[in-house]
Amino acid sequence: MNKEFNPSKANFHRSLKFQKLESLLSKSKISVDINGLHGSSLSLLIIDLFYKTNKSIMFLCDDESEAMYIYSDLVDHTHNKECLYFPSSYNKLKSHSINKDNALQREKVCESIEGDNNRIYVSYANGIAEKVSKQNSNNENTIEIKCKEEYYFSEINEKLFKIDYQKCDFVQSPGDFALRGRILDIFTFSNENPIRIQFDDNNVESIREFDVNTQFSIKELKEIKIKPSPTSSITVKDDCLLNLFNKETLIITKSLNTIKDMIDNCHKFDSSNYIELNEFNNIITNKDYLINVCETHSDADIKFNKIPQPSFNKNFDLLNKNLLKYFSDGFKINIYFNSVEQSLRFDQIIAKFENKYEYKKIIKPLYKGFIDKDEKKLRYTDHEIFNRFHSFKLQKRFSKSKKVKIAEINKLNIGDYVTHIDHGIGIFKGLSKIDVNGKNQEVIRLDYGERDTLYLSIHLFHKISKFNGKDGAKPRIYKLGSGAWEKLKSKAKSKVKKLAFDLIKAYAKRKLSHGYVYKPDSSLQLELEANFLYVETEDQLKASNDVKNDMHSPYPMDRLICGDVGFGKTEIAIRAAFKAVDNGKQVVILVPTTILAFQHYKTLSKRFKDFAVSFDYLNRFKSTKERNKIIDDLKNGRLDIIVGTHQIMNDKITYKNLGLLIVDEEQKFGVNIKEKIRSLKENIDVLTLTATPIPRTLQYSLMSARDLSIINTPPPNRVPISSEVIRFENSIISDAIQYELQRGGQIFFVHNRVNNIEEFGNWLRDLVPNASIKIGHGKMEGKKLEKIMLEFINNEFDILLSTTIIESGLDVPNANTIFINNAHNFGLSDLHQMRGRVGRSNKNAFCYFITPPISSLTNDAKKRISTISQYTDLGSGFNISMRDLEIRGAGDILGGEQSGFMNDIGFETYHKILNEAVEELKQKEFKSLFKNEPKSLTTNK
Repeated sequence: MNKEFNPSKANFHRSLKFQKLESLLSKSKISVDINGLHGSSLSLLIIDLFYKTNKSIMFLCDDESEAMYIYSDLVDHTHNKECLYFPSSYNKLKSHSINKDNALQREKVCESIEGDNNRIYVSYANGIAEKVSKQNSNNENTIEIKCKEEYYFSEINEKLFKIDYQKCDFVQSPGDFALRGRILDIFTFSNENPIRIQFDDNNVESIREFDVNTQFSIKELKEIKIKPSPTSSITVKDDCLLNLFNKETLIITKSLNTIKDMIDNCHKFDSSNYIELNEFNNIITNKDYLINVCETHSDADIKFNKIPQPSFNKNFDLLNKNLLKYFSDGFKINIYFNSVEQSLRFDQIIAKFENKYEYKKIIKPLYKGFIDKDEKKLRYTDHEIFNRFHSFKLQKRFSKSKKVKIAEINKLNIGDYVTHIDHGIGIFKGLSKIDVNGKNQEVIRLDYGERDTLYLSIHLFHKISKFNGKDGAKPRIYKLGSGAWEKLKSKAKSKVKKLAFDLIKAYAKRKLSHGYVYKPDSSLQLELEANFLYVETEDQLKASNDVKNDMHSPYPMDRLICGDVGFGKTEIAIRAAFKAVDNGKQVVILVPTTILAFQHYKTLSKRFKDFAVSFDYLNRFKSTKERNKIIDDLKNGRLDIIVGTHQIMNDKITYKNLGLLIVDEEQKFGVNIKEKIRSLKENIDVLTLTATPIPRTLQYSLMSARDLSIINTPPPNRVPISSEVIRFENSIISDAIQYELQRGGQIFFVHNRVNNIEEFGNWLRDLVPNASIKIGHGKMEGKKLEKIMLEFINNEFDILLSTTIIESGLDVPNANTIFINNAHNFGLSDLHQMRGRVGRSNKNAFCYFITPPISSLTNDAKKRISTISQYTDLGSGFNISMRDLEIRGAGDILGGEQSGFMNDIGFETYHKILNEAVEELKQKEFKSLFKNEPKSLTTNK
């Protein structure tokens, strides 16, 4: 049953047109065409129909993106769990790889239809075209386990293999199961969380749902049904989801003719997995309650009068006049905001006008605003007022946290070295069972020197970590209780403490020096931030506030912003730069490549186009005349911001009032530039951005040798990039390119050989003659290269064939496929950066690493390719950095002496000792400097 209808939260129920539609739906069978619904009025109409008619609703449109936006509206404006999304199982049509998130969600929808509660379901053509199982059709292959009943382990094991579940040590995702002692863990395709079944002999003692990361129980269950995996050959799929609904269900379609065309296309591609168009037509025709949102006004039975929100293009004077006009005409004004912060910015901006109207603020997102002439109400959205990007909500995905040791244990292989924080380095020997007080207990076995063995309870996972030293170098294994491990740590600590002392001394010097104190945010600063295209993540807002607090403090800023590729570090820098200019200061933005300088310049052009900020860029492509003018403008204060490569650090360039230095990817600069940066830190504010932190950078930051802000949260709806290692085969490459072109996207193709890149381009043109292709590389004439890059950013051609010049910073949201030829020749950081060029929108992105047969690669190359394909989750930059440390060793990062200690005790222990040394220094030698700082800020967690 539906929850009680609340008129105060209703949208259109007073409208005569809505009442007419409601009256039609009260009949025994009805098909009605409606029109005139613009903006999010369709979403709000669906919500009113759901609460007023006491029916389940299935909404169906042609486009996956529109389905997600409408689903997001519905979730934001209904009660919890009343809306469900029904996706396709596949990432793309011409792919047979199952997306486990989507398969889990489809199963959840099918099961919910069998229940008693009414819900709103949302799908699109490809999702609804994909066949499902008839209700109860797989009962004979469904495993049912009930509490307090008897089952045989061998029989369960055999059945699980039969229905295509995979056995592993610890369950991580749907389709996994683990048998350990008298415990069965299983992650079904019907539950959001895995299930733990505890046996006493062959009797089921308990069934509990548990968290995949923490392993803690969530709730107890009386029984569980384990249905076959969607990939299982015994799973029968021969029905359409629409047939599972009862006859009372209301079906709402939009763009029905396009839906039919797409369903027909799906069936022609794969008749075994997708329904026929005739079957869909018969189902729709025979439904008792059908509403079609039709294309043309003249065909409609009911014609609503809701028009789109006007475009104000951030012209607040125009907005003010519009609101005043409608308010005078008797319209009520509702404005929807994504966040409280954005609503406060709006209040401050609109307060500049002497408005004589009232508006109601609603802190809930809405996809598109509209003017409701039926109800005399404005429903405007903040993101359309400010020209911000609005992202939809994705379904909750099962999580694979990299922070929890249980997930790391699953990646350990027998024979791997691990570090126990108390007992030192041992050898992982897998899981064992031992008798504890007459009961079998699951433990981890670690072997030590002289045949010593340590058994560790699974509840003490946090005590161990995988040993990270130079790959291939065997650490020394000591006897348990010998004291050798403590002696080694003590020796390392005395050496490490000197390094820590020097670093804190530098930190102290900066804290005691005097810097410029910036004024609080001006109205212009608030307007700039309100105009940001996207919704900030919590981490972004915190990082931005950290930077502002530094700028408001009396000593120079030295802050590191650490966030993975595409997580929004540039926006933090833009806000800091604007604040500096707003306070009369000049800003230098130092970048490692000419292309990145150009990209940042284009970004500044977009963000500052409505503000009186002067800026330019300086790289090797500038002529002598242009260069001289820029230098003169900086000297005389006519230029506020300069973006450039190492050339802008030349001693010949002087500034009238330099206040802020922003460094992008500091680790890519040479020693001389780093020294210059270090000397500047004593006098001006410095903000450093990095995507893949080298371990030393992270250590320095955690020690407060630099202040640190970490952006761990990806922008809303970013999904992990689908990464594949492929051979150089024409058919694979062609299919992937054609898929991207068909959905209107663009492609990066990296070929890092200038000597034959033109020849390679000819091959690519022959392979995909329908694609427009241009070539870019660092040896081209500068203006020509910049023109090509700008054309690609502006979507003027399809494929950019280039060298690694695209590695850093190039931001093209419409490009969501990248090929990296001869990927085995690149370093891990390079591969991670290049992969980060795609996946910058809410579309699924694809990265193809092209290599020779894996067996022919060197050991290091194999490890790099394995690592980059393994770490595909958002925010995996630090994991990749750590693996890079293992492969390369630490000599070039920490220096020879520190590297030796790290290889003896492992990076994790080295890191912990370093932090302990810093904490001791803060409590003793530097106690007065840190007297107001909580201890927890620097302790290793």
